[in-house]
Amino acid sequence: MPAAARDLSSLLSQIDPEASLARRHLWLIGLFDWIRGDGKAPEAAAGRVELLLDALESRPELGPRVRRWWDRFTREVDLTALLADHGFAPRTAFVSELALRLRRKLLPGTPETADANELFRLVLPGEFDARWIALLPERQLARIGTLLREPEPAAGTGEAPRWRHMLVDAVLYCTSQVAAAGFSPELRLRMSEAARQARPFHALMNDLERLHHELLRSPVDEAALQAAFTAFRERLEACRAASATVYEHFEDNGISVGLVFRLRQLRERILRIRELLDGLIAPQPGPSVARLITRLIAAGGERHSVRALIASNSSLLAAKVAERSAETGEHYITRDRAAYGRMLRQAAGGGAMTSLTVLMKFALLALGLSAFWGGLAAGLMYAGSFIAIQLLHLTLATKQPAMTAPAMAAKLRDLHDDAAIEDFVSEVTHLVRSQVAAVLGNVLVVVPAVLALAGLLHLTLGRAMVEPAYAHKVLHSLSLAGPTALFAAFTGVLLFSASIVAGWVENAFVLHRLDSALRYNPRIVRLLGEARADRWATFMRQNISGLSSNTALGLMLGLAPPVAAFFGLGLDVRHVTLSAGQIAAAAAALGPAILQSPALWWALAAIPVIGAINVSVSFYFAFRLALRAHNVGQVQRSRIHAAIWARWRHRPLSFFIPSRGI
Repeated sequence: MPAAARDLSSLLSQIDPEASLARRHLWLIGLFDWIRGDGKAPEAAAGRVELLLDALESRPELGPRVRRWWDRFTREVDLTALLADHGFAPRTAFVSELALRLRRKLLPGTPETADANELFRLVLPGEFDARWIALLPERQLARIGTLLREPEPAAGTGEAPRWRHMLVDAVLYCTSQVAAAGFSPELRLRMSEAARQARPFHALMNDLERLHHELLRSPVDEAALQAAFTAFRERLEACRAASATVYEHFEDNGISVGLVFRLRQLRERILRIRELLDGLIAPQPGPSVARLITRLIAAGGERHSVRALIASNSSLLAAKVAERSAETGEHYITRDRAAYGRMLRQAAGGGAMTSLTVLMKFALLALGLSAFWGGLAAGLMYAGSFIAIQLLHLTLATKQPAMTAPAMAAKLRDLHDDAAIEDFVSEVTHLVRSQVAAVLGNVLVVVPAVLALAGLLHLTLGRAMVEPAYAHKVLHSLSLAGPTALFAAFTGVLLFSASIVAGWVENAFVLHRLDSALRYNPRIVRLLGEARADRWATFMRQNISGLSSNTALGLMLGLAPPVAAFFGLGLDVRHVTLSAGQIAAAAAALGPAILQSPALWWALAAIPVIGAINVSVSFYFAFRLALRAHNVGQVQRSRIHAAIWARWRHRPLSFFIPSRGI
């Protein structure tokens, strides 16, 4: 006898309807393990189901035992909860659901349970099960239904089969959840006026009651059942359309991840109701039940996936963050010579301001603060400097890419032909030129400005900006021969992270209508006065993104090194403008003799590398986020890459200098 047959014979001999709950469930888990085999070929698993059915039919004494086992199983395990709730979150808040999924990953399950959701996860744990179940032919499904069929209710009793009651109850549970979500203030107040006036959720339960009556009537009136079914399906669709109008509210009023989570749960519940109804209405329920089980497996996998939760609920927030950044990023892209010159002047001003930042950095170092407090003081100083640059309408080069990338990706939504691709490539050249102008303006001004400050400090106080010993340390740490490139990439990640904070804060500012609160809240108006409150509201609405971005970036630049050192990572930051200023200060402290030292030239050689890596890393992450937010496919990306490479081969100078006449 083949090994598979021997294993099956042993399994079938162990069927015991009177065994304990845990033993019966362990037997069920073992049966499905046998069906899966090596878990590589779904066709082989489906073939084993045929072998199982043949073995049961060849041994008539097993049929009654299987039916008694199944009857006890369905009475002790709540399958209605499985059909209605599997794959759905018991909590409607994103954070609490995330915590629950993390806990489920860490804690093992037990088969000694009457919770069908927990048992289902142990019996059918993976996507492979959905694949072999989908391969089962209708003939096999009919044989399984015959094997497990319960006795029909006595004629004339008007009772429906127990399996039908189970499905109807599952529909009732799901529908009550849909109605509760539709009546919640968070969703109802954000629906469109037309959706609220239509009141689809108000009549949902009445339509379900009529369908419930027709489904459980015996004998079934097909015409009345079909009419009730159609009315209920139409009402469900109206509820789905009404809830979808909340997304239109998000477009103008900001996005809440928690609300997105509830909307997705609502939509999935409506889809589940449709699947349950298919099993109730179909003349042969076997295929519909098989499809439902495969959907339950898929939903269970998504339900326990932390990555799926974050991805599905952050996509809209990513789009909104990208959109907010895109609005800001348009101001950083120059398209003609006049704008290019203006960018150079603004960047030059940013470089001059950064020279003061370098001076304050070395002044803080002279205080000898501990690592954390020194990092916090430096972060607050950086944040104040960056905010001053923003309010003076100057430019800090490395802050641009994370803002300009979403502005570029927003244009990808309209790519339909080669002309549109070429227009986009032209935008890329404008962007690169803008970055080059900003970096050059910053670096070419910060170096002489720091040298001038060092000379002024020497003339007035008779001392250098930095001690000679520390100056040598600065040059050594910024050397291209060291880990400078790695630290520059890390700084690029921080630059991107600051843009994410900016988009998130601005989205929250809009979502909670804080500008309106500043303008009209009675207590604030009494404190500030009506005119000043209006000015503050307008100022914050226009500048909240920049203020939050600059604050976040400054604190990250200051605190990242001591926090990394606490964990033994040894990471540091390398910002191109700040690094250029520090090299200039070190050179001024060491005097003209440093020009003959290789250390200076290795440090100077690192400046273009730091600038390129700062810009490219922050731009890359921001651009990828924006591509995901706008659902740009791989085919379009390949066309764009080819067009940019062609422009680089034929007109390389266009990426650095505006053409004449532009």
